[in-house]
Amino acid sequence: MRQAAIYYKDLLAGMLTETDDGEYIFQYDEKYVNEHPKQCITLTMPVSAKIYRDKRLFPFFEGLIPEGWLLDIASKNWKINQNDRMGLLLACCQNCIGAVSVHPITEENEK
Repeated sequence: MRQAAIYYKDLLAGMLTETDDGEYIFQYDEKYVNEHPKQCITLTMPVSAKIYRDKRLFPFFEGLIPEGWLLDIASKNWKINQNDRMGLLLACCQNCIGAVSVHPITEENEK
């Protein structure tokens, strides 16, 4: 299982999880839902207490992953298969263009 904290600007918006079964789950943070109910990270995933689930990485997050030559560089430097979309998202999207950023959750972070 791999997880990432999803930030909108400096606010924790929610958590993205890839389960061991390959399912993707996104859930907005409860505090974010209560304090920023109209500030969604993408129009396809309105702010809600609802849990979003899919067998593929959500298109919004897929769109954050680099493409073309930048994808080639990232894949080679971090030795990540280009089909490992969650791995690329975790490695490449901590400081991407726009208001949303992806911060990997590791066992060290949780301690």
